[in-house]
Amino acid sequence: MLAIQRAIRRIHTRVDSPRLTRFSLDAPKKVDLEYVNGSKFSLSAEFLRIQSPAADGKIRSFGGEKVIFGRRHVGIMSAEPVGNYGVRIIFDDLHKTGIYSWDYFYYLGSNKFSLMRNYIRTLKKHGLSRDPAKRK
Repeated sequence: MLAIQRAIRRIHTRVDSPRLTRFSLDAPKKVDLEYVNGSKFSLSAEFLRIQSPAADGKIRSFGGEKVIFGRRHVGIMSAEPVGNYGVRIIFDDLHKTGIYSWDYFYYLGSNKFSLMRNYIRTLKKHGLSRDPAKRK
């Protein structure tokens, strides 16, 4: 199941996206992107964190389904260019292994509402929350 999800993500992120014309980091809250076809996306830190293209040790697995939760208030500390194809985003929860390509940003922006809706459904299904756990 996990291998199929990875393959689907690879297929979806290799869509021929238009050329990026603007990338703007509005730390700690969001990233704004514009593409040559006029598409404009504003992607929140939480959304980017839960859609990270990297494996993460802070993911809980439920029946083979990997779920990141409790990231509603995560922030972006910085973004570092990676070649000419994307950026590495460093989050304030110290996650920094995901490299977001311009094509992957386009996929996320184009599918933001359905991806977020599915994420919230998954959290509800497993009794999890977007909010961080209360500290004792």
